[in-house]
Amino acid sequence: MKNSIDCYAKEGLHEECGVFGIFSDGSIDPAYACYNGLLALQHRGQESCGIAVTDDGVIDYYKNMGLVSEVFNNSILDSLRGQMAISHVRYSTAGGSVLENAQPLVMRYVKGTLSVAHNGNLTNAVEIRRELEQTGAIFQTTIDSEVICYLIARARLETHSVESAIELVMQKIEGAYSLLVMSPRKVIAARDPHGFRPLCIGRLNNTYVFASESAALDACGAEFVRDIEPGEIVVADGEGLRSIKPEFKEKKKSLCIFEYIYFARSDSFIDGVSVYEARKQAGRILAREFPVDADMVIGVPESGIDAAIGYAEESGIPYEKAIVKNSYIGRTFIKPSQKERMKSVRIKLNPICDMVRGKRVIMIDDSIVRGTTVDRIVTMLRDAGAKEVHMRISSPPFMWPCYYGTDIPSRGELIACNHTIEEITRLSGADSLGYLPVDSLKEMLNNAPVGFCDGCFTGKYPAAITQEMFKGKERGGMNFDEKCLGTEG
Repeated sequence: MKNSIDCYAKEGLHEECGVFGIFSDGSIDPAYACYNGLLALQHRGQESCGIAVTDDGVIDYYKNMGLVSEVFNNSILDSLRGQMAISHVRYSTAGGSVLENAQPLVMRYVKGTLSVAHNGNLTNAVEIRRELEQTGAIFQTTIDSEVICYLIARARLETHSVESAIELVMQKIEGAYSLLVMSPRKVIAARDPHGFRPLCIGRLNNTYVFASESAALDACGAEFVRDIEPGEIVVADGEGLRSIKPEFKEKKKSLCIFEYIYFARSDSFIDGVSVYEARKQAGRILAREFPVDADMVIGVPESGIDAAIGYAEESGIPYEKAIVKNSYIGRTFIKPSQKERMKSVRIKLNPICDMVRGKRVIMIDDSIVRGTTVDRIVTMLRDAGAKEVHMRISSPPFMWPCYYGTDIPSRGELIACNHTIEEITRLSGADSLGYLPVDSLKEMLNNAPVGFCDGCFTGKYPAAITQEMFKGKERGGMNFDEKCLGTEG
């Protein structure tokens, strides 16, 4: 519903959300620009979405559960009038999947109004939240983004501007955050000192756009300007664009490597690296590391396709489209029973039988997490008549949880922590299995000077993890004291 300021276990990985914001010179309608931008970012979150606009100091917003195209229509967008806007698509990794947790968050405080859209997970949110509650704060959501709202509101009482308040808050919060904040007169973008999540700037005349991925800039006709640097604050207002670069004790670039492997759209560039080329390079590496005689290379839609093309180019084995994805089917993991989930796999993905019948197939997929569906696509190809199925994975084995906004579970739930490669091969029903070597991740990025986080593969986390954050992901024989907290080793 429209508002104003007054008023099951799954196999695939999911990222927490995507953000899009705009300060318009009048040539672009902010609400419609956000709508188009969110459509381009829909892959980053499918549970809820929202748009908040500012018109002469008054913030109006609309958010609901569902896909962008389901939540918004022309009538709603026409009612959201203003010069600037921020917006959000969400998949819940911290906080439940309920409307109260949908973003942007909008609040009134003593200095006026504020709206916040956040991508990432704070690693010290529980501690800060408890501290705020003990001083009288009342929370209406279960997400750490509301913690950020409270901190900004309190810091604003001590500073001369919202951006100065954000600068103070960034010294206190830890973990991953790509942040959009809208006050009555400006849109502010901020990226955590490690740069865990992507955030970039676009421009069209004197309109400034912020987005999680460069592909979303294209959706509203904006030209890519640059990525926001780790630890940087960028302000867009009537005077143009300006940058603030606070000093931090730790500022090692640690972009989530899975942005390149899976999360981002193929047509995006992140920190100067083409997502499409990175995925193709992963396929080339797999072809060199795990060659096999076969008749064709196929990719599991969508993110496995780019790596499959790279594997085919390197190996000389032809790439073929042999699996068709139904883009209109819902997620398979919400089905109530194992039988229904199995059936949904065949509804969502289906082989082209004539292509694989009697053939030796190399199948490229992006990851294996829990392994609960690892055998289904292999079985599907064998049922279609494939003579051999060789599985290649364009990421290393998941060995550790993620604490920065990706829903990688506890070690006890990760198949690679509990089974050898040989055992996983047998469980999958594949003839052979090969993972991307973890020491090939730099090569996957063509040795570009991009620092990245590979904690889910190595257990080496660049930002500190608190005891509270650790709870719930400690299964698998790992004690809190044994972890590499905030270290590289």
